[in-house]
Amino acid sequence: MNKRRFLNTSGLLLAGVLLAACGKKEEPPAPAPVASAPAPAPVKVYVVGTDAAYAPFESQNEKGEIVGFDIDVVTAVAAKAGIQVKFVNTPWEGIFNALGQGDRDLVVSAVTITEERKGTMDFSDPYFDAAQLIAVKETSKVSKFGDLKKLKVGVQTGTTGDEAVSKLLGKTNTNVKRFESTPLALKELEAGGVDAVVADNGVVIHYVANNPGGKFKTVSDKEFVPEQYGIAVKKGNTELLAKLNEGLKAIKADGTYDQIYAKTFGAPPAAAAPASAASK
Repeated sequence: MNKRRFLNTSGLLLAGVLLAACGKKEEPPAPAPVASAPAPAPVKVYVVGTDAAYAPFESQNEKGEIVGFDIDVVTAVAAKAGIQVKFVNTPWEGIFNALGQGDRDLVVSAVTITEERKGTMDFSDPYFDAAQLIAVKETSKVSKFGDLKKLKVGVQTGTTGDEAVSKLLGKTNTNVKRFESTPLALKELEAGGVDAVVADNGVVIHYVANNPGGKFKTVSDKEFVPEQYGIAVKKGNTELLAKLNEGLKAIKADGTYDQIYAKTFGAPPAAAAPASAASK
C-alpha cells in the first residue's frame, strides 16, 4: 500500500470513528432515590391497673376478661379522649407502687380520693360517690359502727374500711382481721371467723345479693364520712389527667355515664339508692 492510499484509508477510518462517537446516544442521568416516608409512630396504649376481685366494679368473667363498672367507665372515657387503654389485673396491695414505678399509666379500682393519697399520686375529677357499709349475720345485734368495738372485724388491707376500723379499734388490735380482698373477708364472716365486715357498700350489697345462703344483713351509719373516688395517675402526669377529665366530662354530658351506671346498678345515679355506691 502506497503512502497516499494509506493516508486516505486512515482518514476514512478516523472519520468513521469520529462519526460513531458523535452519534452515540447520551445515557440519561440516574434518577435520584426517592426518600421513603418515615414510619408512623406506634400508637400509645395506656396500661390500666385494676384489682379484678371487686365486683361489680372490676372482676373477671368466665372467659378471664376483666369486666365491671370501672372498666366500662374508663373504656368510654378513653374513646371520648381519643386514647387507647389496656386493662391489667393488679393486686390491690401493690397497685399504687406499680403506678409510681411506671408499670401502670393509670389505676381504676374503686380508689377513694384521700388527702394522703394525693401526696403520692394525682386524681381525675370524682366519678363516683361512696360510703362504707357494715355486713353482719342476720342474727347480729349490731346496729351502729360503735357496736364493733369489742368484736372481730374483717377488712380489706389498705382500704378506707381498714382505716375506719383501725381508728375505732386501734391499728394493732388483734380483733382487726385483714384480708387480700373484700369477698375473702365476707367469706370469713359467713364461716364465723369474724363478727362483722366493714367495706365499700357497693361491693357488700353485690355480695349479699348474690350469696343469700350467707344470711347476711347490712348496717349503715352516719358516722362514716362520705367519699368519692377517681382515676389515679402518676404524680405530675398533667397531660394524661387532662385527657381523662375531658373524657369524663364528655360521657357525663351525653348520657353515656348514666347508661353505664344504670346497667350496673339498675337505675341512673339520681334514682339509685345511696347504698349502691362503693369505695376503697
